[in-house]
Amino acid sequence: MKRLVINLDRSPERLAHMTAEFARIGVAFERVAAIDAREHPDLVLQPQHAMHAIRPLSGSEIACLHSHRTCWTIIAQDEAPYGAVFEDDMVLSAKAGALLADTSWIPADADVVKLETFFAKTMIQRRRISVGRGFSIFRLRKSHVGAGGYLLSRQMARHLLDATAQVNVAVDELIFDLALPRSARKTIYQLVPAVCAQDQFVGDRLPSLLEQEREAARVASGLAVKRRKPTAQRITKEAGRILRWIIDFCRFRQHIVVPLDRIEAND
Repeated sequence: MKRLVINLDRSPERLAHMTAEFARIGVAFERVAAIDAREHPDLVLQPQHAMHAIRPLSGSEIACLHSHRTCWTIIAQDEAPYGAVFEDDMVLSAKAGALLADTSWIPADADVVKLETFFAKTMIQRRRISVGRGFSIFRLRKSHVGAGGYLLSRQMARHLLDATAQVNVAVDELIFDLALPRSARKTIYQLVPAVCAQDQFVGDRLPSLLEQEREAARVASGLAVKRRKPTAQRITKEAGRILRWIIDFCRFRQHIVVPLDRIEAND
């Protein structure tokens, strides 16, 4: 299985970081040169999905998608049934190497396995599948943002390439937002505990450049401003939340903030 790391040519310090991370867990990786929005200002002119009508994707977000597409092309053309994709600001757990060196633990029906945690509440199926070494996987049932670390089947790589051939979509929403029709048809698993997370959550040495740009765009568009809703609307929303909780409980689903496995090995 190929382990691909997306890295901008102008970010050698991030490549050095990922080189150290993979050396620490004892597995190799291949660098994939990221598409640089600074060198392609025309990216913002490309067609975008209707979901981005209120806040269009920035050039950097489109470049990010195209960088992931480069990885998907490599996986789609490879003989291995799965490939792993990482962004260059990830911190890996001490036991990540054992999972990344082997694919026998991946369920045969898996289209995607999310290796990362964004430390945000999501939803999983309660049915647990043990994959050894203290890890389990669960079907992901709700959006879990972030595309910093995931496994992708060869067939799903081809599907994602086809889905983005004519239109641009935020890469993490395309893969992990189950509200999208294309995503709802995928079999997506979440690894618990996760084996990687962005450094901004763990070491705070490598800020997420894309997230900084997204936040600035949200502020500029007014989407970051929270407006107090009328009482009746808040009551209706809370009633809906309780009803959804009951339905999810009956469907054997649970909310979870996916934990991160230990970064340092036990002594």
